[in-house]
Amino acid sequence: MKMFIIIAALLIGLSLGVLGSGGAILTIPVLIYGLEQSEIIAITSSLVIVGTISLVTVIVNLAKKQINWSMVLLFGLPSMIATYMGAWLASYTEQSIQMLVFALVMMTAAWRMHKAKAVANTANIAPVKSVFLGGLVGTLTGFVGVGGGFLIVPALMTFARLKMSAAVATSLMIISLNSVVGFLKYQQVLIDIELTLDWQVIGLISVIGSIGSLIGQKIATKLPQQKIRQLFALILLLMSSFILIQTLLNF
Repeated sequence: MKMFIIIAALLIGLSLGVLGSGGAILTIPVLIYGLEQSEIIAITSSLVIVGTISLVTVIVNLAKKQINWSMVLLFGLPSMIATYMGAWLASYTEQSIQMLVFALVMMTAAWRMHKAKAVANTANIAPVKSVFLGGLVGTLTGFVGVGGGFLIVPALMTFARLKMSAAVATSLMIISLNSVVGFLKYQQVLIDIELTLDWQVIGLISVIGSIGSLIGQKIATKLPQQKIRQLFALILLLMSSFILIQTLLNF
């Protein structure tokens, strides 16, 4: 079981380091189907894990000055507010509905990654659009525990004219902020229903995932981005199909 956790954590970290996304989308299924955690425990744990990995990667790479702080403000602030609202909404939603939405989000992420291409950026991101996208990402983070990097990175590259490395770094900063807000709300819910997190699992995945993320950033420029995205898209499609079938069977 420990070897499974180590391999899964490395993949989670590599995904965040190379693509700036996919962390929670991999973490939640690992916790639910691999470690048999409940949905709410898995989502809360995922917020801690992905937030920690993202923050560690950001801190280590601060010297590179790749984070676009104006985008963190424009994108991140509305996203944080929406994250809290999404988590609040989730507290009144059946967990089966959350998993159904999660599966659909995974399929959307798979489609976007498969279709993603290098874009010739010609426009700056409009503040209104950044607020809207930030709100959408935050809502997803709060409601189903995903970081939303699959939306953030393409948006930053397309509309803010950021290079892939800068978009990934900025995305990780936004994800870490959203994860903190989402965790605080979910933790309130866990206290109310007297559930606790498995901090040993969280710690192990966070540490190994952080190492994987740093490795991912080191090798990202040497990898064929399009092929990596398409492979990851295929993995997401298979996983989301499994989750969707399992969720529908349990309705």
